[in-house]
Amino acid sequence: MSDKLIIFDTTLRDGEQSPGASMTKDEKLRIARQLERLRVDVIEAGFAASSNGDFEAVKAIADVIKESTVCSLARANDRDISRAAEALRGASRARIHTFIATSELHMEKKLRMTREQVLEQARLSIRFARNLRDDIEFSPEDGYRSDPDFLCRVLEAVITEGATTINIPDTVGYAVPELYGQFIRHLRERVPNSDKAVWSVHCHNDLGMAVANSLAGVKLGGARQVECTINGLGERAGNCSLEEVVMAVRTRRDHFGLDVNIDATQIVPASRLVSQTTGFIVQPNKAVVGANAFAHASGIHQDGVLKARDTYEIMRAEDVGWSANKIVLGKLSGRNAFKQRLQELGIELESESDINAAFARFKDLADRKSDIFDEDIIALVGDESVTHEQETYRLLSLEQQSATGERPHARVAFTVGDSEFHAESDGNGPVDASLKAIESKLQTGAEMLLYSVNAITSGSTESQGEVTVRLQHGGRVVNGVGADPDIVVASAKAYLSALNKLHSKNERVAAQG
Repeated sequence: MSDKLIIFDTTLRDGEQSPGASMTKDEKLRIARQLERLRVDVIEAGFAASSNGDFEAVKAIADVIKESTVCSLARANDRDISRAAEALRGASRARIHTFIATSELHMEKKLRMTREQVLEQARLSIRFARNLRDDIEFSPEDGYRSDPDFLCRVLEAVITEGATTINIPDTVGYAVPELYGQFIRHLRERVPNSDKAVWSVHCHNDLGMAVANSLAGVKLGGARQVECTINGLGERAGNCSLEEVVMAVRTRRDHFGLDVNIDATQIVPASRLVSQTTGFIVQPNKAVVGANAFAHASGIHQDGVLKARDTYEIMRAEDVGWSANKIVLGKLSGRNAFKQRLQELGIELESESDINAAFARFKDLADRKSDIFDEDIIALVGDESVTHEQETYRLLSLEQQSATGERPHARVAFTVGDSEFHAESDGNGPVDASLKAIESKLQTGAEMLLYSVNAITSGSTESQGEVTVRLQHGGRVVNGVGADPDIVVASAKAYLSALNKLHSKNERVAAQG
């Protein structure tokens, strides 16, 4: 078996299935570029057949990514596979990833197909895909809950037809590490042509064991690819966390005996970018990328670390991208310094005019905030990541009044397309008044599911507030994110950002997990 572990990132596909985590093409492209800097082996860019928007995003990523393999998911039918192949046409290295459910529950209740029909569909789909691309991955959806005898028949057939990677999903997060590892090993031992394909694991975190299950599939089962997401992003309780798998394998190479191609110093920048793009905040005690991951509060721990770092730290913070010197720019910084910092942060803007616009926003922020941190720069660029052509709603100005014993009042000016609107309202607080003012004019009827405020940087009341608003309307759930030193303004930006996403008509087709 190979001594290299392939890292397959599905942040842009399975991660995007988190409620409200859908991304625009430009946002996906920015994250894909960061994943390439991270040196991810395979980037699953999306599900090309699910919508025109996802097709365009996969195509755009395939056209620009040169170092990583770009992958598109497809159901086991000719239409989906053809659509995936078309989107991947410009890729330097491309993979088609096709799937069909194999558990009794899914075949009977969802597919309404017999075992023989599923077997034949799987075989024909790989045969068709193999005529379009050489790199083909097959996943039996709900594979871990499938009958092993039937699953072995399916896997042998698809490898015979040309599947080069076999992925065994724990789609509902039901597995436990020892049993999952044994399951992978038994499949590899029983499928006669198992040595003709790379074996992969894909685990969900419903019982909090996605990383442990994935590592068991590698160590006990002999898998050599792990499917994972940045920050463990994903529907329900999320997916296997890329940063945790990578650092476990690197830190405990004595146990796993495997190498990864990842540039670990790009882990924290990737984590920040995904968090600020999707609005899914990273919990402070999250392993590797949480704000407290390398913090020591106990006096005994602090004393030990000061005397010898490895008394309490098994990794160095700088090895995963944490920087000890976070303050980089201020109000006197020039355009060239700003442009250089964008490059260091891996932020690529389309044109000089985009850079000039971002620099203008930076100078405006610097006038209100003395120290500009990396997180501030990422936020101010991300805050304008949707192009004007894609925006319907845009905040122009906000004025609010609040005082003890008086009911807060807000006046808001915003654009809807080419038209300018003004609205005002009272509320239980300045945020409530501002959002009610917007809604009084637009009357969208959207239901707010989540309102969250997070400080972009810590240690100062000058920190920008990052607000996430989750809205639901017509069966769609979206997140909007806004950042500003004034959290009331950030809230209005986040609300309008969410409305922009609701206005987008890119419907998606549910995929396997």
